This record gives sequence, structure tokens and C-alpha cells, in this order.
Amino acid sequence: MVMPKIKAPTLRQFQDRFPTEESCLEHLKLTRFGERHDCEKCGKDAKFYRIAKRRAYACEYCGSQIYPTADTPFHRTRTSLRDWFHVMFLFTTSRNGVAAKEVERQIGVTYKTAWRMCHEIRKYMAIVDGDTPLGGEGKVVEIDETFIGGYDKGGFGGKGKTVVMGMRERGGEIITRVVADRKSATLRPHIAGNVNPLTEVHTDELNGYKVVPFIKGMKHRTVNHSAKQYVGKGGVTVNGIEGFWAQLKRGINGTHIHVSQKHLSKYLGEFEFRHNRRSAPQLMLAELMTSFAR
Repeated sequence: MVMPKIKAPTLRQFQDRFPTEESCLEHLKLTRFGERHDCEKCGKDAKFYRIAKRRAYACEYCGSQIYPTADTPFHRTRTSLRDWFHVMFLFTTSRNGVAAKEVERQIGVTYKTAWRMCHEIRKYMAIVDGDTPLGGEGKVVEIDETFIGGYDKGGFGGKGKTVVMGMRERGGEIITRVVADRKSATLRPHIAGNVNPLTEVHTDELNGYKVVPFIKGMKHRTVNHSAKQYVGKGGVTVNGIEGFWAQLKRGINGTHIHVSQKHLSKYLGEFEFRHNRRSAPQLMLAELMTSFAR
């Protein structure tokens, strides 16, 4: 029996769920603190009541206050929570990302405010996504690197280009890192820290990957791109990670035009979040909306 595909919420459904500023704040309060919780000041199991004209709630016994927006992307912002939630909706329903200019147009804020909102949401997506080590015995992890930004010069980097390394478990999740170069000494710590022991690692024939067999008993197999080989014997390939690079570059070139090296890691976190939930896109928004740590 084929199970029906669960659809992501529509914009109308999302707006119906969060129709007012009050409903957004109440959602944050319930997600982070629950209907009742032990007051940190008086220690009693208390219900907390809304304080008018402030994003705060007070303990029914001692009046101690809690702030649902504290230590979230919305901390110390005067921008409407409805606007923040709307932008989060946009981020989870777009394949190639959301430009600050688009946010500026849709919610009517300044470009500076829109830019900050986008970057705070990207950082939050990366935190929610996390970096659980990939692979393990009997599993395959593809590792590859690419260049982002600058200008092309024979495919070997070019001025201003940033090296990005990616590790993708076959059929699983992906982890990316901005790295200084493609040397073994640079790549090894990232592989050792993010790939489990005894993993079968697939790469191209870059010299920097020759160190792989000496890391945690990993098995290393390569595909020879210089000989126009894209799938080697036994299914050796890095086509999966290269597909992610294509999606990433479409997003950057088509939506953002240019991304600085300083902020590139935030964009990588955003695209990782989407890729790692590609089989259940309808859950992206729900996960973001319920992952505000207390």
C-alpha cells in the first residue's frame, strides 16, 4: 500500500496558524517553557501570565518574568514576530534560498533589517541541523571539494575563490566546511572529525585525499575524473556530492549573485539543512518552529 505524501503547509494555512503577534509569542512560550513549569525564582510549579506591552510573562506566585524571545533569532529585535515567522516559512519552501531583497519587498522592512533577519535564520538552521558524524562500517561517504566565488581561471581556483569541502553519506546527510586549501594537512582533521571509523570513502584522485586510508581504518576508493571516469568499478562515484554542489551554486548564482567568504559558512548551513531533509520537506518548517531551546 502506497502511503499518501504529506504536503507542506501552504502560506494560507501558515497565516491561519499565526494570525497575530500574540499567537506567535504564545507559540514561543509554549514551545520553550510549556503551559506550566517550575519558576526559577520561587521554585513553584507555576502558570505564567502575559505582561501587556512587553514580550514577557510573569509567574503567578512571585511575578518573576520570562522572555520567550531571549536567546533565539528574535532576541532584542523590534521587528514583528509575524514577519520573522513569515521569513522562516519562505526559507523552508524555497529550493534555492531567499534573497534579502525579496524579504525587503515582501514584508516592507529596510534592506539592512532584511539582511540581518536572513543571516540570523541561516545561523539558526545550521544549529538545528547539527553535525552528526557520517558513515560507519558498511557505509559509503563521498568526499569532494569545490570553489565558490571569485573568478574562474582554468578550473584551478582563480582569484578570490573559496575552497569548500563536502562529505556526504550515500543516501544520507551532508556536512560542509570552508577550508583554507586542498592539502592533506588541511583536509585530514575535517575527515577524522566528521566521518566514523571503518567507513568506505569515495573521492576523486586529488593528492589531498591520499591520507584517507590512514584515518581510523577507513577504506579509500577513487574515481578518475581526469580520464573522464564518473563511476568506477564497484560503483565508486562522487556524483552525489557533486549534485549538491550544483544545487548550491544554482542557489548562490541565481538567488544571491555573490556571497562573501566571511558569510559563506552561514549559506552552507542553510543548504545543508534543506538537503538533509530532502525526503521530508513538509517537516522543515515544523522542525524550525519547535526547536527553540529553553
